[in-house]
Amino acid sequence: MPIEALAMVLCAALIHASWNFWMKKAAAPPVPFTFAVSLTMVVGYAPLALVLYHDQIGHIAASGWTVIAASAVLHVVYFLVLQRGYARADLSIVYPVARGVGPLLSALVAMAWLGETPSLASVVGLLLIVAGTFTIAGGWSLVTRRDASARTLTGVGWGAATGLCIASYTVNDGYAVRLLGIAPILFDWLSFLLRTALVAPMAWRERAQIMPMMKRSGRYVIAIGMISPVAYILVLTAMKSAPISHVAPAREVSMLFAAFLGARMLGEGELARRLLGAALIAGGVVGLTLA
Repeated sequence: MPIEALAMVLCAALIHASWNFWMKKAAAPPVPFTFAVSLTMVVGYAPLALVLYHDQIGHIAASGWTVIAASAVLHVVYFLVLQRGYARADLSIVYPVARGVGPLLSALVAMAWLGETPSLASVVGLLLIVAGTFTIAGGWSLVTRRDASARTLTGVGWGAATGLCIASYTVNDGYAVRLLGIAPILFDWLSFLLRTALVAPMAWRERAQIMPMMKRSGRYVIAIGMISPVAYILVLTAMKSAPISHVAPAREVSMLFAAFLGARMLGEGELARRLLGAALIAGGVVGLTLA
């Protein structure tokens, strides 16, 4: 992986872990929160997207609009599933499971569908990232302990569902910027525009919750709406110069940041195990860098 692409992915990982922490702290109703975040991004990034890329919108082919629409649907499902997972389980369970299942499936699909050929280093790196994710989530105790808490098992289930969403939108969006050549900023903004339209009818039915939510969690809405797109635009840009099967797992260095935030700032504990998992993930990132 080119060093520039790796730098973008690492920066994106820090941003990603941060906004997930804010989402967990917000504890807001999923639909109103998703709508408010999407609307914030659409309004906030409109000048940048339209000024820089307004001349490209009319040249997007039908296949491009198809993947933009698919991205909007997949991201809405992802956001709603992720929030429901955070409402029912710990950040330090849902997040690592999601971020482990997602890149594993993304890499496998990218290799099979987009024809990316794995090297030995990339395979070892991918396996280390998966092992690190498994360790952070609880290790073999998740499989062997009969007394595993219902909250832990619930977190694993929601994390796996979130990971499936991540894999789906990663391959779809990577195809858009890598093979169709759509500019990452424009692609993400158009996807957010459609996401807002998709969620608007659901948000209207729950409109009574919007203003109270904004009073309680407005700062999180604005922060996530303005900062989270930066992380994903960096990832999409990295995909233009590096294989998706490398970029998707390398994003999971965010586990290091999430482990600290969950253990120290949310009081979820077990820092040693989470740091061991983060070390395995860091080794995996090195493997992908050498690929």
